[in-house]
Amino acid sequence: MRAVVQRVKRARVMVAGREVGSIGPGLLVFIGVGQGDNDQDVVYLADKVANLRIFADEEGKMNLSVRDISGEVLAVSQFTLYGDCRKGRRPSFTAAAPPELAGELYRQFIGALEAYGIKVATGHFQAEMVVALENDGPVTMLLDSKKLF
Repeated sequence: MRAVVQRVKRARVMVAGREVGSIGPGLLVFIGVGQGDNDQDVVYLADKVANLRIFADEEGKMNLSVRDISGEVLAVSQFTLYGDCRKGRRPSFTAAAPPELAGELYRQFIGALEAYGIKVATGHFQAEMVVALENDGPVTMLLDSKKLF
């Protein structure tokens, strides 16, 4: 699984012109599910997102997690995180998981974050969405449950 995590002051997602999810201070997390991902990837990524220390403490150091600040998460599914642009000009999405698996693991990810006591808002799986955010910092992190950096 892959995630793009952005620290935000606020974020919202709209489907067909209607707001379906919004948060105040916290994290906007774009989630992609790849071929071969499973429950272990969900556990790893949810733990990483819930406990990633990217919020400033009283000394201005990135020392606090979204849980520490009682922040919220907006989780938006995004299969394009598995787009491969190395050949040609059109991305290939063959590394993305099929919708049935992706939807299930996306829902498990949301449940795992909620189990940490985090309020989670979402977009609609497989919908065309418009996401608006006010990035804080900006701070953006890339997470991958399979890649060792």
